[in-house]
Formats: sequence, C-alpha cells, structure tokens
Amino acid sequence: MKAFEYTSPRDLKQASDQLGTDYSRAKLLAGGVDLLSEMKERIIEPDRVVNLKSVPGLNHLEAGPKGLRLGALVTLAEIEEHPVIRRSYAALAQAAHSVASPQIRNVGTIGGNLCQRPRCWYYRDEGIQCIKKGGSKCYAAEGKNKYNAILGGGPSYIVHPSDCAAALLALNGRVTIAGPGGKTRQVPLEEFFILPRVNVFRENILQPNEIVTRIDVPTPAPGTRSTYLKFKERDSMDWALSAVGAALTMRNGVADDARIILGGVAPIPWRSKEAEAVLRGKAVTPALADQAAEAALADAKPLADNGYKVPLTRVLIRRAVLACAR
Repeated sequence: MKAFEYTSPRDLKQASDQLGTDYSRAKLLAGGVDLLSEMKERIIEPDRVVNLKSVPGLNHLEAGPKGLRLGALVTLAEIEEHPVIRRSYAALAQAAHSVASPQIRNVGTIGGNLCQRPRCWYYRDEGIQCIKKGGSKCYAAEGKNKYNAILGGGPSYIVHPSDCAAALLALNGRVTIAGPGGKTRQVPLEEFFILPRVNVFRENILQPNEIVTRIDVPTPAPGTRSTYLKFKERDSMDWALSAVGAALTMRNGVADDARIILGGVAPIPWRSKEAEAVLRGKAVTPALADQAAEAALADAKPLADNGYKVPLTRVLIRRAVLACAR
C-alpha cells in the first residue's frame, strides 16, 4: 500500500476542503471496509485519507413520527437491530442484515454501503486496465460475465453492490450531501446513482469534495409493507446475484402504491416502473405478481454467462410482491 497523509477534520467544511477537487488525490474514510480493500489491491492510491469519524454528529439515528433519519456513520448493525426499523422499515433492516458478517456490519456504515465501488473481478484486478480505470474496453462484455449486468449495462457492465440502496429506494429515501463551504443539498436516492453511459468512472453524483452526511426516509403510509429478498451464491459474506427491494401500500387487497427496486442486475439500483404500473390499482394475486415480474425483465439483455439472472429475478419479484401484499 502506498504511503498517505491521514487527516481528522473537525467539521464538514474542513473535511470538504481536505478532500479537494481531484477524485484521485484524496479519499474519505467512514467504516473503511471498501476503501482499504481498494487501497490494498492498489486499485486506488490516494495521497490523503480523510477520516470522517472525527466529525461530530454523523452517527445519529432517529426514528420518530416524521420518519427515519440516519447519519452517514450509523453502522449496519445498528440499523438491522433497531426495533422501529425492523417494524416499520423492514426492507432496510433485512438489507442491512444481509450484508457480509456480523463483524463487518459492526464496522460498515450506511453511507459507505451506498457509496461502495463495484465488485467486478476485472475492475478489482490491479493488472487489468478496464474501462472504469481508464482503459478502452469492458472486459466483462465479452469475457467472464456471470455476475454482471443484464439491465442498463454499457459501456461498462458492472452491477451496483449495495444491498441497502435497493431497500432505501423502495422506501423513497433521500440523501443529504455536504460540499464546499459547508453548503448542503438534498436529492432523492433515485437521482443519486448514475449509469456508466452518464459517467463511466463514477457510480453516483458526488463531486470529489462532497460528502454524504445523512439519509432520510419518510414515515410509510398506512397499510405499507416492505421486504428485501436477496439471492447469493454463498450463504454468508457474499454479494447479490439478484435482489429485490419492494414496498406496497395495500388497501382492501388492492395496491394503492408500489415501488420495486432490483439489485445485483444493473449498474445502479434499478427501479422497475414497468412492474409498479402492473401492480398499482389492482388486487394483488399470484398471477398479477407474475405479470409484474415479466414486465420488470422484459428489456433485460443478458450476456453470455448471466442469462440465469432473468428467471431468478422474476422469482424474487414474485415472492417479494406477495410477501408485501399479505
């Protein structure tokens, strides 16, 4: 690992100043799970690491009548164990629980989980200069692509690795971002993530001197149930081959509203408005859940090795919809 300067800013303004305006020069340290693995593998070699844990107030968790407020440094273990989150924001508690091991969840933060980098083995190989590292091609497009995207891919076919992102999008979350001078902006999580065709080097809208400080989730409407289902290759410590974050607002067996977010199949947490349109305003039955699943995958474009993700994701959508409609 390359030697680097380590700083501990006293506030967000100083943290933003220390990050500077060059993505490659400085990196932010929250839980450090993803950052340190990238540094050890020499995928990134920053001159400076800015320790966000020295900034007060970023580990605050509040669950009240106005909704859920999560500081960026709230750990995944705190989220999965919180009784109000387990009861009223079930998809988020389930997503947090699905991440890695208890040891990692005790260290990993919600901000870091949303901002983690791709796990594609070509990107993670320090000897391969793929398109996300300034090369000329995505090696997964014609290479080994069992784990890569079937929706929204090109020119890079990564999948976004965050479990909590899919759950938070299903729950209509918003993210607060601090930047230069301590100024903040708030955006829906749906607008936070960006496709490779927008910027092949980035997965979100953060500028190099911006910091995720908080995630807000509104109080679910009466009759809302949510769930997060994840299929992975190994039972423990693995990323999703496919996942679904779903939230349905039910009234007398009819879906007044629906949000269906797919994980593990696209470069961003993938909202399926097609599936939502099938469900909204109708009585939820197994047949309707099947129709929603078909609609969600109608535009899928599997690569050579990942066609299995299409039927797998359909099954997860069907199960998630029926679980929320019970």
